[in-house]
Amino acid sequence: MTGLIILAAGSSSRLGSPKQNLVYQGQTLLQRAIQTALTSVCHENVVVVLGANEGIIRPGISDQLVHIAYNTLWQEGMASSIRLGITELLSLQPLITGAILMLCDQPFVDPLLIYQLTEKKAETDFGIIACAYRDTLGVPVLFDASYFPQLLMLQGKEGAKKLIKIFPNDVAQIAFPLGAIDIDTIEDYEQLHGH
Repeated sequence: MTGLIILAAGSSSRLGSPKQNLVYQGQTLLQRAIQTALTSVCHENVVVVLGANEGIIRPGISDQLVHIAYNTLWQEGMASSIRLGITELLSLQPLITGAILMLCDQPFVDPLLIYQLTEKKAETDFGIIACAYRDTLGVPVLFDASYFPQLLMLQGKEGAKKLIKIFPNDVAQIAFPLGAIDIDTIEDYEQLHGH
């Protein structure tokens, strides 16, 4: 049983407005990420971590069948959201066997990709299944529950990549070329509409 954590607590400092609420194809980026999660194999255990701009983001997703957690420490960086997400997931489902970390600013993540991550884990003995794009390994990434203690020790701006680097021999990869498309700036957003 795999849970899914959508990390959406960042302040979108390079964009100037909350990227979670940017609209693409009739939905906000966060609504799209939630829809992907709820139509994926992880639909029963979805945690959304909010932080910056929570007051204007939450109303757009409050009707969704997800567990919304508010990260009061969001300014610390990604690590605080990962820690909160894992903690919330374990309290919702103590028997969880793994967790997928995803962001809301990769609009081309779809339920098939989520399935591929869980399937690769089921078929192999690898504890970390990461997505490969643009010469890097990154999110969405699936961590076996045996890595939860390490995830709970992350600090500051550290994220999933730290563990991918520490345990390279335990990482399998899924090709996800469109993972290179993420929304950090207005230019990124404008290019997205060209796709």
